[in-house]
Amino acid sequence: MSLPDLSELRATARVVALPLRTRFRGIEVREALLLEGPEGWTEFSPFTEYGDAEAATWLSAAIDFGWRPQPELVRDAVRVNATVPAVSADRVDQVLARFDGCRTAKVKVAERGQVLGDDVARVRAARSHLGPEGRIRIDANGGWNVDEAERALHALAEFDLEYAEQPCETVDELAELRLRIADWDIPIAADESVRKAADPLAVARAGAADLLVVKAQPLGGIARARAIVAETGLPVVVSSALDTSIGLSMGAMLAASLSELDYDCGLGTAALLAADVTAEPLLPHGGEIRAGRVVADRALLARHAASGERRDWWIARLERCHAILAGGASEE
Repeated sequence: MSLPDLSELRATARVVALPLRTRFRGIEVREALLLEGPEGWTEFSPFTEYGDAEAATWLSAAIDFGWRPQPELVRDAVRVNATVPAVSADRVDQVLARFDGCRTAKVKVAERGQVLGDDVARVRAARSHLGPEGRIRIDANGGWNVDEAERALHALAEFDLEYAEQPCETVDELAELRLRIADWDIPIAADESVRKAADPLAVARAGAADLLVVKAQPLGGIARARAIVAETGLPVVVSSALDTSIGLSMGAMLAASLSELDYDCGLGTAALLAADVTAEPLLPHGGEIRAGRVVADRALLARHAASGERRDWWIARLERCHAILAGGASEE
């Protein structure tokens, strides 16, 4: 299917600014551009610091989801994990209480300005909340070097980690760390090394990870994400990028289309938003979210509309990214 005209995208574009319950990834408001295509509502929401070349891949995902039919679903709901931002340990119970029925918690670690003791206290609080049967995974967002990661995982090993997500930044560092801790029974998951890499398959070829974290928007859409999953042959966790429920529905449909899904997915993050764009947000219930398309609520779109200045910024970004995709299409 050809690329929709820019005028078609602009005609339905709505830009929203949604407050967060807790500061996350250094932001307190999540902005997103929503579009309505022939297949339904879709989302374009690369983080504001991303360059146009990277953001264009997110636009490709939005167009794919809104303008093209999607794969058949093999399940109607997806189990999800709770997400614990880099809050103080005494706030962990409050955060986890928002994730109804979730048996797994992903705890953010390696936050800039914090120390390892903060991470240990936060993970300990999550383990206490979930009990011995709960599952704890950590996410460092590439914040440690190899020595720091080894030291941190040694300190956190007592909490029976399900896996460590992107403990180091580069594929080579992940591979070295994986060798160092080969006897520790702490799997390594790759996130940024997949979604931000020019070659998302490199981490698998290097033997640098035990599983992959895949996200529909950053990888260019459900079809491309499914192709990466199939080619690597590694277990996967489908996750989100702090999307609205529209974006989360893209991830949920990706997860629901996979024949094998052994891990709870990182798609419960609507619980981190203080507002959403649908009257029925994809909040976890009984540890699951439903799989299927989400319809935006016009009143909520209006209530949470971004300022005129921010709308102009996003429309200009949409135009630049569309030009990148149009140039690529013309070369094929």
